[in-house]
Amino acid sequence: MTETVPRLILASQSPRRRYLLEQAGLTFAVIPSRFDEDSVQLPNPADYVKALAEAKADEVARQYPDSWVIGADTIVTIDTAILGKPVDPREARHMLERLSGQSHFVYTGYAIVCKNKGTGISEAIKTDVQFKDLTTEEIDWYIQTGEPFDKAGAYAIQGMGTFLVRRINGSYTNVVGLPVCEVIEALIKMGVVSMNAQNPKGLAV
Repeated sequence: MTETVPRLILASQSPRRRYLLEQAGLTFAVIPSRFDEDSVQLPNPADYVKALAEAKADEVARQYPDSWVIGADTIVTIDTAILGKPVDPREARHMLERLSGQSHFVYTGYAIVCKNKGTGISEAIKTDVQFKDLTTEEIDWYIQTGEPFDKAGAYAIQGMGTFLVRRINGSYTNVVGLPVCEVIEALIKMGVVSMNAQNPKGLAV
């Protein structure tokens, strides 16, 4: 039996990115990239996330050259520091204390590529996020929820961490993990998906 090759692939194991694309009405396969993120070292955060997104998409696209592959990467920056995913409560506390009462930036890079068509697009989107002043009790409670530990910057704006955020300037979904507006625009522009009035519940892939 011939295996059906997916037309659209999300090269990420992030449940948040999967949810966002499903909410946008897309049908796709999830095939996480195994690219070594530590192999990329770039000082500029926008260049960094875009390079990682491109590398992740490319790694999966080589295995599925007929498919369109979406790669993505998200980081949190404050001043000149990049805040990744905390490895323990101590690191999570340090990050949350640093973000407390301050503005920071969330960068998400995305890449869409099809090897056999020899085409692709990539971009980095930035969102400005303002935290409220956090008390020690609030930080303690939030760490106890366990939510910070697989999130860049030690928080999830779409989860219980929503109470940390006073305001944002820019794309909300970018902070969650994927700038959906820009990604869907790119997919339509490249002819990967289309809008069909006969199927208002989803995008035609």
